Amino acid sequence: MLSLAFAGPTVSAFSSSARVFGRRLATTAIPAISTEVAGEVGTESYRLQFKSDGAAISPWHDIPLGGADGVYNMLTEIPKYTKAKMEVATKEAQNPIAQDIKKGKLRDYHGPIFWNYGCLPQTWEDPNETHPELKVNGDDDPIDVVEIGSNAIESGSVTPVKVLGVLAMIDDGELDWKVLAVDVNDPLAKEYNDIDDVPETIKAGVREWFRWYKTPDDKPLNGFGFDEKFLNKAETVKVIQETHEAWQKLKEGKSEKGKLWTE
Repeated sequence: MLSLAFAGPTVSAFSSSARVFGRRLATTAIPAISTEVAGEVGTESYRLQFKSDGAAISPWHDIPLGGADGVYNMLTEIPKYTKAKMEVATKEAQNPIAQDIKKGKLRDYHGPIFWNYGCLPQTWEDPNETHPELKVNGDDDPIDVVEIGSNAIESGSVTPVKVLGVLAMIDDGELDWKVLAVDVNDPLAKEYNDIDDVPETIKAGVREWFRWYKTPDDKPLNGFGFDEKFLNKAETVKVIQETHEAWQKLKEGKSEKGKLWTE
């Protein structure tokens, strides 16, 4: 179905050099892409930039979403067992990965995240649209992915993942979907095909981590829609498709983009 030849970048291993990767989905070819660091790790100047054929590209807008046979391209922002809150800079030119800043300080989780965390390119949770059942609007970001495989995935990597389910987190009155997925090359991918295949301990661990993770900063608990349950794979694919269509409208200028960089 797909082949993969990719050695993703390790943030700590980069200086000014770049690594190159390329891979192919069944229906979508991805050209060779390199990542390159600007600035120093652990500073406000740090940026992980993406290029193809020597030209700067956006990992949000230029890497295909995928979707063949339920396999999508996950862009890892935060590797498993790390604390730095790295994210695609949606408001900066070419959308590099940078460390989030709140109140003038670099943002770190208070403890490590126990899964690989990232997003799906070419998706957008539209803040102008109200969910018909949950009555909240999107959080203005690409849709998030929690990858529950065995290995840490390096920041900036593009990994084919099998989607399993999705959790409707409500953060400060905004809808912030969390897609649960597994790397197609992980041994668990043979065992997990839908959300009911995932052990309850894993699902509860993901949900409770995201419920509580902001409370050390005196923020309220996050809530969840749909009785706090993960929706199944079929519903997950629908959510991803909706956010992809929202991204298409954003790129076409049919949605209000605010300060987002979409060129």
